This record gives sequence, structure tokens and C-alpha cells, in this order.
Amino acid sequence: MTDSGTEHQLAIRGMTCASCVSRLERALAAVPGVTSVTVNLATEEARLVTLPSVQVASLLEAVTNTGFEATEKSEARSAAEPVDRTWLHVLMAGLLTLPLNMPMFAMLAGIRFGLPGWLQFLLATPVQFWLGWRFYRAGWHAARAGSGNMDLLVALGTSAAWGLSVWKLVHQSETLYFEASATVITLVLFGKWLEVRARKATASAIRGLAQLRPDSARVRREDTEIDIPLEQLRVGDRMLIRPGERLPADGLVLAGQSSTDESMLTGESMPVDKQPGASVTAGTLNIQGALEVEVTACGNQTVLARIIEQVERAQTVKPPVQRLADRISAVFVPVVLALAMLTLAGWLMVGAGWQNAILNAVAVMVIACPCALGLATPTAIMAGTGVAARHGILIRDATVLETAHRVRCVAFDKTGTLTVGKPALTGVTPLADLAQDELLVLAASLQQQSNHPLSLALRTAADSRQLALRLVTNSQSLIGRGIYGELDHITWWMGNGRLLAELGLGQPDPLPDNIETMSWLVREQNGVRDIVGRFGFADPLRPEAISAIQQLRDLGVYTCMLTGDHAGIAGHLARQLGVDQHAADLDPAGKLAAIARLRDQYGVVAMVGDGINDAPALTAADVGMAMGSGSDIAMDSAGITLMRSNLLLVPAALDISRKTWNTLWRNLFWAFIYNLFGLPLAAAGLLNPAIAGGAMAFSSVSVVTSALLLRRWRPTLVETALNE
Repeated sequence: MTDSGTEHQLAIRGMTCASCVSRLERALAAVPGVTSVTVNLATEEARLVTLPSVQVASLLEAVTNTGFEATEKSEARSAAEPVDRTWLHVLMAGLLTLPLNMPMFAMLAGIRFGLPGWLQFLLATPVQFWLGWRFYRAGWHAARAGSGNMDLLVALGTSAAWGLSVWKLVHQSETLYFEASATVITLVLFGKWLEVRARKATASAIRGLAQLRPDSARVRREDTEIDIPLEQLRVGDRMLIRPGERLPADGLVLAGQSSTDESMLTGESMPVDKQPGASVTAGTLNIQGALEVEVTACGNQTVLARIIEQVERAQTVKPPVQRLADRISAVFVPVVLALAMLTLAGWLMVGAGWQNAILNAVAVMVIACPCALGLATPTAIMAGTGVAARHGILIRDATVLETAHRVRCVAFDKTGTLTVGKPALTGVTPLADLAQDELLVLAASLQQQSNHPLSLALRTAADSRQLALRLVTNSQSLIGRGIYGELDHITWWMGNGRLLAELGLGQPDPLPDNIETMSWLVREQNGVRDIVGRFGFADPLRPEAISAIQQLRDLGVYTCMLTGDHAGIAGHLARQLGVDQHAADLDPAGKLAAIARLRDQYGVVAMVGDGINDAPALTAADVGMAMGSGSDIAMDSAGITLMRSNLLLVPAALDISRKTWNTLWRNLFWAFIYNLFGLPLAAAGLLNPAIAGGAMAFSSVSVVTSALLLRRWRPTLVETALNE
């Protein structure tokens, strides 16, 4: 229940295109008591706000009357997901259609043969009326609603080709069109299968976010420790978090010291030290020590729950993309039907007889059969996405291509996207009588047994300089501060500013802009403590980052860096990269707001990221691009995945999308140029069905040839990436 009414969520099955969405929204909005309705094709759900008196049964009935299936969302979650057999239908349709097209392929090789008419009939009829039945059903519902869509166009056009073929087979004619009807149905079925896969991938992003939260929590009650289900956790409970466990809820640390991996929230690779009084967040990973935490928010009130809500909301408010073929068919279908009826009536009025009148009307239907139209989009999409995939660019579906070619600004996450994603030693500054290499040996030796990211960076730096480490005795980890040990009978400490304060050595100077974190090496000798060295760490830029930004600029695309890091390091990296804008200190909600601002400024915006914290922004952006080395959540939320984790593939993705979109428009031109000239000729009786079928086939060949030219595309913008 909300202030404005009662909320309902329905799981919808059977939607195939944007016209289904608008038709369903109109039907639900017409139910008395419904105040608002939003239908989402990607998540296959409807969200409604109604008056309290509205019964769910009336909403389900409205969906059913429109030709779709619906259940309450809660029921849909508890029930097993229905098995989708679209892939099996595609396979069977392909096996039946392939023999029908063999004579055409043989003709290209100079071999002429034809299948017997009865065999063509046996192969094409199951494709037409069994595997293609979904188009008749969806087309019928569209027609009842007074609108035309691709399903109606496919049903009418293929029926005309199949029906004429049957008529000619009965009259023992050798010119048949069974292969045209079967090929169109097979290709459109393949497109439907790709759509189903894309929608399932979208839903898995939200499921993956929810899985970050553990199912149970260990709490202290009346001096005893018990494990309870997460839904029984309450604000004020005291949780006990052991090393390696994820936080079940948001809270404040009461006891213990540790560090947590909060990259799922901030995107930053550095662990965050935790001590009494510090806040912790559900879903983050406790790395080192044990913590006792008082719950401040649980269930749907946690930061993680709000991120999940942001992803869902971003998917809901994203405007539905209406497929180009549906927009065309909405006008094309009634025009063709009207022209066919006028042709039939006209020839009857001039006394041509029923046979000639029907043949001329069927010629109109055949020349208008959407073979080329059915091929125009899928062949371009398959060719474009196929050649992109060979070069490490996975494009989810046609909707992404429809949007990506119009991108005018690309926003980048920093950590793990523009940068390597793990800290590296950037400088060693001697502050006493020790040389740089000696300081590095001492620091790396102290850190030999630690898996902390800074420890790994020190050992990596020592290995690169081929420095031999020494034996440290009495080593002890100081959680949240650093490490202690003895080497050459001298006591050594290494750690952060908190450790310096504890040792009475004062507060460190502010970090320079090119440093993300700093550690100090302290020596105690003869009762005297002094700082002997300073070590700076930062997450370095990817080697190709600057080149990728320049290539985007060459494409006329603006760039922006979004980061949860502080303003100093963000400004330093922005100057190195040459981006047009940058924003710092951003949490997931801040990145979401930044995407909205960029859209207002530039128009179509793409977002490139790799972390869980990027999921809301990736989903909210017009085009989301995920680095292949990133989280599954980021990849599931994005429309494009860069499998090589190379930023040079970002401009390449925009380049192939532009070329694919241009090819698609060229295909549509070839698909309709024959209709433009052929329809008047067929209506005038100057184009018999055989010639109409030939023109229809030639338009299909033109479209396929145009699409195949995309396979010659070479991503010259990313030669460096391809040679890695």
C-alpha cells in the first residue's frame, strides 16, 4: 500500500515487441480503478497502482483478454520458471527450411535442380502452421486491437506465399514459393529466441545482487550466540561477523577491528579499515578480524536493497524501444490489404473474371510478402554482432545497436575500468639514512605473510627489481593499522597514519593528488623511534586508456569519468586522460544522478564499468558496457560486454554499431524499393505472381548481400587490442 493507492506487480508472458507493451498498457489502464500502469518488456512485468477496491482478478482478466498470460509477481517467484522451447522451434524450422533453399544455393554454383512440389509442401506446411502458429495468434490479437505489427505482417505475407504455392501445386505449376514463407518464419523465430535470452540475462542481474546478502545471521542474544534466518533479523540486534563472511545487514561496529572489501558499493579496490564506531554495509566482505555489529538497517532498508531497487527502477523508467519493422508494418499492413482488396474488386468490375482477379490480388500479396523486410533487420544484426563478437565485443540485442549508434557521450567508472583495479607502488621516499632499494626490501620483508593488497603491491615491486627478501621474526599484524616485526635485531613498524599517531610520531601530511594511499616505515633503535621511509600507492591507468579516450574524441564522442574516489586523485587522473568532465566522491546513487545530468547535456549516453556498484548506472544509461574482467552483475546489467577488458574496444563497439545501423537502413531500402515499383505493377496486372515471386526473391538476395558486406569490417580503431 502506498499513499497514492495499492501497488500490484504482475509477471507477463507472451510479449514480443513494443506494440505488445503499448497494447497491454492501454488494456490495463482501461480497468476501472487503475491510476497508473507501466509495462516493462525486458523484465516481463507490469507495475500498477490502483484504488484499494480493485481486485487482482480483474487485472489478470484484462491481460488474458489482450492475448497474454499473467500471474501475480509473488506467485511467479515461487513457481518454477516455465521451460522455453523457442530454441527447439528454431532448430526444427531450420532443419525443415534448409532443403527448400538448397536449389537456390545450387543455382549459385551453376547447378539447376528442383525439389518435387509435394515434398516442398510437406516441408513448408509444418513450419507455416505449427512452428509459425505464434505469429497467427499474435497477429490476430494485434488485428483485434486495431493495430499492425511484425507478427501480423509475417502471418499475412507468408500465408499469401504458401497459399499461392498450394494453388499452383494443385494446378501442376512448377513455380512455387514455399521456401520464401518457411525462410521468413525461421529467421523471425530466431530473432524471438535472441530476445528471450536477453530478457533472462537482464533478470539475472537483480538475482545476482540479491545473492550478495547471506541467508542467515549470527547474533548475540542473552549471552548466547545463535544463527537466525535473515528475515528474523531486527534493528538493534548484535551481529557477530567472522573473517571471510559477508555482512547480512547495515550496522555500526561495537567491538573488534578489521577491514572490509566495499568495492561492491564504492568500486574502489582499497579495503576500508573498521573499528568501533565505524559503519558497515550489507553485502560487503569482512576480510580480517572478527566484528560485533549493531544492526541499524535490515531487509529492504539496507544500502544493498536500495541498489537493487535502483536497478529495477532504472529498467522500468527506461523508455521502451519500438522496433523499426513494427513501426513500418503498422502502416504497411493495412495499405497492402487495402490495395489487394482494391485490386480484386477492380479487376472484377472490369470483367476480368475471378481467376485473373484473384491472381492479380495474390500477386500484390506476394510482392508485399515480408521476405526482404523479415531479412533486413536480422541479417544486419547477425552480421554486425557476429563480426563484433569475433573481435571481443558481445552485443546483447538489436535494441542496443539501435541506441549505440547515437551515443554522444561515454561515461567511465574509474577503478577496474580506466585503471588496472589493484594498487601498485608508485614511489619510495627515503626519510633517513636508507636507500630506496633497502627500504623496499625491509617493507616487503615485513609484509611477506600478508595478503593485503598493499602487501602484494610491495612484494610485486620487490620482485620486479629482483630484490631478495629477509627473514622477519616476531611478526604481528596490527589490524586496521599495519604490521610489526623484528629484523636484524631492530624493531620495525609499517602502517598508516593511525599507526603513526599511536607511536607518537604525529599526523601525516595530506596525500598528494597522484597518491591514493600512503604507508610509513618506522624504526625503533636504542629506544628511539623515527620514520625512515614513505611509500605511495595508487591504482595505475590501463595502458590503452589515454588512446581510447582520444579515439572516442575522433569519433565526435564526449567523455566523462565517474569515481567514488576523492577529488584530488580524480582530478589528477582526469588531466592525464584528457576527459571532458569528471566527478568524484560518488556512490551508486551519485553515479545514477550523474548519468541523468549527462543525458540532459549531451543526449544519448553510454556507461562503461566493471563493478557491482556500477550496475544501476549501467542499467540507467542508454547503453551499458561492461568490462569482461568485471563482476557478473555488471555484465548482466550491460547491453555490451567487452570480453578482452581492453578500453580500445569501446570506440570499436560504437564504430560497428554505426556501420550495422547504416547497413540496416540500406537493407530496408532494398526491401521496399521492390514494393514501391512492384505493388503498382502487380495491381495493374502487369506483374504475374511468378515474376512477383522472382522480384521478392531478388530483394532478399540484395538484402543478404548487403548484410554480408559487414563481415569485411575490420576494427582499425583497435588494432592494439586485437594484437594483445
